[in-house]
Amino acid sequence: MKAVIPVAGIGSRLRPHTHTQPKSLVPVAGNTILGHIIDRLRAAGIEEFVFIIGYLGEKIESYVRRQYPELRATFVVQEPREGIGHALWLARDTFRHDQDGVLIMLGDTIVDVDLPQLLQLPGSILAVKEVKTPSMFGLVETSPSGRVTKVVEKPRIPKSNYALVGLYKIADPAWLASALERLIGQDQRTHGEFQLTDALMLMINDGAQMSTAPVDNWFDCGRKESLLEANARLLGRPEFLERHYPEFPDTIIIPPVSIGKDCQISHSIIGPNVAIGDRTIVKNTILSDSIIGSYSELRQAVMHDCIVGSDASFRGLNHSLNIGDNTEIDYS
Repeated sequence: MKAVIPVAGIGSRLRPHTHTQPKSLVPVAGNTILGHIIDRLRAAGIEEFVFIIGYLGEKIESYVRRQYPELRATFVVQEPREGIGHALWLARDTFRHDQDGVLIMLGDTIVDVDLPQLLQLPGSILAVKEVKTPSMFGLVETSPSGRVTKVVEKPRIPKSNYALVGLYKIADPAWLASALERLIGQDQRTHGEFQLTDALMLMINDGAQMSTAPVDNWFDCGRKESLLEANARLLGRPEFLERHYPEFPDTIIIPPVSIGKDCQISHSIIGPNVAIGDRTIVKNTILSDSIIGSYSELRQAVMHDCIVGSDASFRGLNHSLNIGDNTEIDYS
């Protein structure tokens, strides 16, 4: 089966990091968002990929060709960017004739699910997760038998709390391609964009049968809070908890932690839930629940719940004080 991954968005909710990097290449738990997605799909047996690129797309293509040279990868440019439905419409000829179906996975989403098992399920499958704020997501409504009866994008009055998590297995790619062509031809937009949910609804109205599959965890990595949560959850895997770290001078490591190559760390406390990129310098610093990019430098800092990009530098306050009796100093 072929995987189609839309990665054309600008990632406005992750500014300033996405001023210089595509959202899908933001680091998390010792890898990039896109790297985690590719690794999981390959582990499920998928070797052919279509990447729909746009904003800073040349960086995504360079990353994929450098990190995964053996991958059978096709790149489709989306310009202008008018929604996921528009992105897939541009790429429709890369998957419409595939007899084994097509897997669509959004490029800013990390999903915990048994992918090999999902791929073996018959028919078209929409991955879902129960949420507390359904009006913020694309939603699925089902019949008592479990058949999908409706998919709708961010409804004002939700009638379901099962959200689409950005993972779709479509059994009939030609039918999807035809629905996308109808969507674009009729200029059918929702919230100003061409939505995949509307194309799926066209298929359902024409008789397509779809089912849902629940996922264990789902991280929409387009926001700082969910990116840090994904970082912590991914670092909680056994390979990080049981990892042996180099001896850093006068430094305490509190797992789970991911530390890149050739880092210089001293007189610091690192962890838990910290990912540090390659060749980064950390001195006299307490660091927890954070993501630090490569080639960065932190000194005299106490940091938590932080995202620091690559080639960044931060130095905290360093005081020499001579304080007399009955004195109060508050830096807060």
